[in-house]
Amino acid sequence: MPELDFAIRGVEVARYAATPLLKFKLDVSSSGEDDVANVALHCQVYIEAARRRYGTGEQQGLLELFGEPERFGQTVKTMLWTQVSVLIPAFQGSCTVELPVPCTFDFNVVATKYFCALENGEVPLSFQFSGTLFYRDQSAALQVGQISWNKEASFRLPVSTWQVMMDHYYPNSAWLCLNRDVFDRLYQFKLRSGSATWEHALELALNGVEEKVS
Repeated sequence: MPELDFAIRGVEVARYAATPLLKFKLDVSSSGEDDVANVALHCQVYIEAARRRYGTGEQQGLLELFGEPERFGQTVKTMLWTQVSVLIPAFQGSCTVELPVPCTFDFNVVATKYFCALENGEVPLSFQFSGTLFYRDQSAALQVGQISWNKEASFRLPVSTWQVMMDHYYPNSAWLCLNRDVFDRLYQFKLRSGSATWEHALELALNGVEEKVS
C-alpha cells in the first residue's frame, strides 16, 4: 500500500465564494510502486495558540477566551478550529490540491473571537489527516486502505490573510447573531427611538449603558 505524506505550502483567499473561504495548498506525496486511484481525505485543523506571543492589545482582546494575561500559561491551549474533507483524484508520485477551509465571522464561534483579537504575526496551525486510500496493486487490482492517524502537517497562517479575507467579505462591518427575543427587544427599541438604521439604534442603546456605567 502506498505511504502518503502531506505538507501545506501556502494559502490564499477565495475571492468569489458564497461565504469566507481560505484555500490551503496541500502537497500530497506517495511512496511505493502502487498507483493511487483516489483518496477520500479528512482533515482536522487545530489552532496551536500556545505557540505564539501576544501583545498587550491582543491580550485584552483575548480576555473572554483565556482570562487575565497572568493565567495564559495555564489557559492558552490548542483548539480545534474546523474539520474539512476533500476528494483527491488519481495521481502518481505527488500532486497538489486545494484544501478549502470555510470560515465564519460569527462571534459566537471561539475561532472567530480568537482570530479577531489578533493584530499581526502568524497563527500556528496543525493539520491532522485521516481517511481512505484507494490504490491499484501491481496486478492492477483495486485495493482499499486507511491513512495512518499519525499523518499531520504544520503551517503558520499570517494574521493579515484572515484580516484581508474578512475585509473582502464584510467590508467595514461585522456579523452578529442574536437570539430572537433579544432581536425583538432591539427592534422595539429601534422603533421607539425613531432610529433610521440598526447602527443608530445600537449607538443610542450603548450610549445609555455607558452613561450609567460611568
